[in-house]
Amino acid sequence: MPEVTDPYQPGTPCWIDLMVPDQQAALDFYRDLFGWQGEVGPEEYGGYSVCTQRGRPVAGIMRAMSAGGAPPPPPTWTTYFASADIGSTESRVVDEGGALLVPPMQVGELGWMMVGADPQGAVFGLWQAEGFPGAGIANEHGALLWNQLITTDIQGAGEFYRALGLDCEPMPGMPGFTGFQVKGRVIGGVQDMHNMPEGTPPHWLVHFAVDDVDSTVDAAVRAGGTLRVPALDLDKVGRLAVLEDPQHALFALVAPVGQTA
Repeated sequence: MPEVTDPYQPGTPCWIDLMVPDQQAALDFYRDLFGWQGEVGPEEYGGYSVCTQRGRPVAGIMRAMSAGGAPPPPPTWTTYFASADIGSTESRVVDEGGALLVPPMQVGELGWMMVGADPQGAVFGLWQAEGFPGAGIANEHGALLWNQLITTDIQGAGEFYRALGLDCEPMPGMPGFTGFQVKGRVIGGVQDMHNMPEGTPPHWLVHFAVDDVDSTVDAAVRAGGTLRVPALDLDKVGRLAVLEDPQHALFALVAPVGQTA
């Protein structure tokens, strides 16, 4: 499903964005890596960039800013889940032990957003669409393919996100893997911190589809990225690698099973 034309079901990842100190450098890096188009946006929206692929939105990039005298947050990709009612979802986040980091706010005529953290500390966003539904392309080269929660407590995380409308169940035919589902459709996964570098906090890891993992890794490293998990083949998944961009934001690349370079 390369082009997304239907509204996103509540609980489904519908958008991702990146917060970094050097916005233009990030725009250049991901343009060269994936072929995105994008430029620094209007000042009224803090310069927020909506990056596109084939003229359709795929991701946002913004400059990290401090708030209340605190230092800017570390560079990171944030996953946003679709919400039909962001006000009631906000209440459930707090009731279930999560933290509210950015209260619900209206983004012009585009929709409403908020940012929170689950009880284990993984940051996520919520998006209630009005004029902007979210990503217009998925599951093709340079677009979002998968969202994986890396956490210290799989059971606790499952209970939290279940309250937000995501079912957390073992993935059929894949022993040891747990997936998040929305109305029976698998939309993401969850794993523990095993094999994570010491000091890695719980987080949602975005996975981009690529035609060829190895050549994309080489291009990312030449452009200043760092390979964190060398390319490996996962049964029923495909070839996968995890990198850090030049500003230290983590992301993954996947060439899905059955896809040839």
